[in-house]
Amino acid sequence: MSTSKQKKKSSVKKLSFLTLILTLLIFIWYIASDRITPNTDQARVKGLVLSVAPMVNGYVTKVNVGLHTEVKKGDTLFMIDRKPYEIAVAIAETNLEKVSQSISAGISSIKAATARVSKARVSLDRAAKNWERTQRVISQNEGALSEADKDRSEASYLNAIEQLKSSEAGVEKQLAALGPTDANNPNTKAAVSQLEKAEWDLAHTAIVAPSDGIIESFNVEVGYFAGAGRAMVTLISNNAIWIQANLKENNISNIKINNDVDIIFDIDPGEIHKGKIKSISYGVSTDRTNTGGLPKISTSQGWLRDPQRFPVIIEIEDPEIKKKLRQGSQAEIVVYTGNNWLLNSLASTRIYIISKLSYVR
Repeated sequence: MSTSKQKKKSSVKKLSFLTLILTLLIFIWYIASDRITPNTDQARVKGLVLSVAPMVNGYVTKVNVGLHTEVKKGDTLFMIDRKPYEIAVAIAETNLEKVSQSISAGISSIKAATARVSKARVSLDRAAKNWERTQRVISQNEGALSEADKDRSEASYLNAIEQLKSSEAGVEKQLAALGPTDANNPNTKAAVSQLEKAEWDLAHTAIVAPSDGIIESFNVEVGYFAGAGRAMVTLISNNAIWIQANLKENNISNIKINNDVDIIFDIDPGEIHKGKIKSISYGVSTDRTNTGGLPKISTSQGWLRDPQRFPVIIEIEDPEIKKKLRQGSQAEIVVYTGNNWLLNSLASTRIYIISKLSYVR
């Protein structure tokens, strides 16, 4: 064999050996990075989707927003016809005034009945004294008074007793009918509650934004009849926004709450953003029944069984990028679970390169 052929064969062996070593290193790096610096491109921006529904019925008289309008919490979105609810408030106020007048009249009646009780007591006192005198005169001199005089005196005394009892019963009856004269009076409480309900209904003719966000699914115009509890529009909140990354089961073994995360977004190519692990799912739906509302995660099938994926929730630290993001936006993430400088450096370099390549996706 010639020297050139031997050198060529030796070079092929070296190249094959180096390729084998490189493949082995890449394999080891893949296995280690899966545990120490797990990453995935199955990550999407999530947030709260709020259905905005009126609390009262009525025709829409004013619309202040449109599709994709950005709103702040408390902004008035729509107005429902206020007239029926203003009338209800006026009626409730009138009823409360009537109750107050009725209580005042009842108090006056009780005062008059109390005066009658006082008068009956005076009459009884006078009749009792007259009856005592009559009995004393008869006991001292039987013929001094006639039987008619004796009967009149006794009848007057007994009648005075009955008059007092009747007057006192009248006062008790009126007190029971009137009840408490303060805010604890049942009629007053009922009238106040009616007024509060009418005022509450009137206040809710203005439909306001429950959160900062963007209006979606908008199809409302003036004249639209709004039903209480029936959603009119959808509000995508931009107060609460996070990333759901679906990581493989063997990725999450070392992940802990507050681990650092690097994130790249398709909507912001070339930039790397920071985040923190906030929670890790403890269950996903694995069949058709999903009564508990568990997350549904799709997995790909191949020659080798793909590990089950679990949602990992990531908090976005940069408030500025939140303004750009939209729900459903795609992202790619890498989690740093430890202080392994080599694997961390490789993971950081990898996601930096991917961030630059995202310009040409």
